[in-house]
Amino acid sequence: AQLRELYFVGAKEVELAGRKCLVVSVPVPQLKMYQKIQPRLVRELEKKFSGTHVVFIAKRRILSKPKRGKNQRDHKQKRPRSRTLTAVHEALLGDLVFPAEIVGKRIRVKLDGKRLTKVHLDKTQQTNVEHKTDTFAGVYKKLTGKEVVFEFPEPLF
Repeated sequence: AQLRELYFVGAKEVELAGRKCLVVSVPVPQLKMYQKIQPRLVRELEKKFSGTHVVFIAKRRILSKPKRGKNQRDHKQKRPRSRTLTAVHEALLGDLVFPAEIVGKRIRVKLDGKRLTKVHLDKTQQTNVEHKTDTFAGVYKKLTGKEVVFEFPEPLF
């Protein structure tokens, strides 16, 4: 009954270290409704495509930085924060790890200038998503080109 008004806008198969992953893109307004049924939906789809992880992400638009000088188009409106590259990449990370919640982040800049983002996930969801963290990292790297590592730190209090 809940599936009737839901649709998706794209699906992509990503090959990660000998393992396949199905990345399903859904419209941003429908993401909330998808997340209500996501655990059941993922379970059924992973049963159907055996040995394949399934992740749902929202199809978000990145608008380019407004230009200065002669080569600027006339922008009638200011670019919303939700359409910036950073905002879209942050939101993508949140979508990927659902049902787990991101509780913290550390960015480590190595001596050669490479950035490694350590993402701290909620310890309560560890059993649900721990086996998928490599998949999440691989998909995020494929979609954004950024290195990311997932951890489940002990709660501080």
